[in-house]
Amino acid sequence: MDPGIYALLIYVPYDLSLNIGQLGVVDFKRGYYAYVGSALGGISARVRRHLRSEKKLHWHIDHLLLHARAVDVVAARGRGRKECSVAAELAKRLTGIKGFGSSDCDCESHLFYSPDFDELRRVVAESFKECGVKIFRLGEI
Repeated sequence: MDPGIYALLIYVPYDLSLNIGQLGVVDFKRGYYAYVGSALGGISARVRRHLRSEKKLHWHIDHLLLHARAVDVVAARGRGRKECSVAAELAKRLTGIKGFGSSDCDCESHLFYSPDFDELRRVVAESFKECGVKIFRLGEI
């Protein structure tokens, strides 16, 4: 078991509008997104769940992943709930999708957009570092 936080980097291949459960209809631009989450029961298990095509739609991200592809993951071990700190750092530098992934906290968002993959990956890594979170995995899925 490897509890901690992660950022799933996702590619949306075309503009789309999706009904995201209680959040309602959300518009997504073609490009790259970083979804920040916690995995107190284990990062590996949580990421594997996100990658499965057949699953119960439980989290906001489950709805998006039906139409998008996870391409990379950034992860850090630890028992503290630092995902909100990382989300706050990302919100300073990227466009957040209001209310996405943040129904159980006071964050504006846990999903952030960039048209450029390299910029997104760099900003995510810098945000983890800025929050004092040591990355143990940065790599393609």
